[in-house]
Amino acid sequence: MPDRDAAVDLNQAGHEASERGDRVAAERAYRDAIAADPEWSVPYYNLGLLCKYAGRWEESATLNARAAELSPDDQAAWWNLGIAATALGQWREARRAWRACGVTVDDGDDPPVFNWGQTPIRLDAADAAEVVWARRLDPARARIVSVPLPTAAERWGDVVLNDGARDGERVVDGRTYPVFNALAVLEPSPFETFVVELATLPDGAIDVLETIAEEQGGAAEHWGEATRILCRDCSHGVVHHHHDGDESPAHPHCGLAALDAAQAEAILARWLEQTGADVIKWYVAPRSSPA
Repeated sequence: MPDRDAAVDLNQAGHEASERGDRVAAERAYRDAIAADPEWSVPYYNLGLLCKYAGRWEESATLNARAAELSPDDQAAWWNLGIAATALGQWREARRAWRACGVTVDDGDDPPVFNWGQTPIRLDAADAAEVVWARRLDPARARIVSVPLPTAAERWGDVVLNDGARDGERVVDGRTYPVFNALAVLEPSPFETFVVELATLPDGAIDVLETIAEEQGGAAEHWGEATRILCRDCSHGVVHHHHDGDESPAHPHCGLAALDAAQAEAILARWLEQTGADVIKWYVAPRSSPA
């Protein structure tokens, strides 16, 4: 016989263990809650959530599918099913999940493309937590359009899996954009990040560099203008007034996305010829492994 009271207690114990960072105890408690009442959706969802953040996509998909089956109106379960199915490349299942969340999408075995515009994406949320701009392809995929800092594992053009829960916001030109956390790299870009150290930077030179790089199929960014250091509360929430006027100091570095050193050298040679900028040195950023 199902024991809902026992399941509730075990589910709560799992939640408390998860809150204190004990994932092993949390998983055990959630599984015990499922065993106590297999027809209750909540511990399936919670265990599926735990598996999502651990990158255990097969398990997360199975658990969220069961939670959605038991509670068809639970859009959070459907959404996490969509994320897990996207991570697995199960596009028909992902489309089914998005429809259950009210997204208009047909059946199909290929990845859906919605082109939902740009949104900020937080990379490596547990550590450096750099926020970059990306173009949303669908509810759980986005292509990075910024040139990430050299410390990032991600590169310009990477397609990343993003969470559905907003974790902060950014306001640009009066418009508010939700920030989503990246969960994994789904399609690595062939581009490398090159660091360009500058001695002088004539007015308008960055615009020229961006144009030349784009014409060559890459991208460029002045990290000094694009980068702003925020406290953790502001990064994961709303930027508070104590950051007003708190601009990062002029940064002597630019980021250049190019396929290889030969392409980077060609872009920079053309740029220097046109602008007279003075480059101290340039080099490829070592590629680190995603967390």
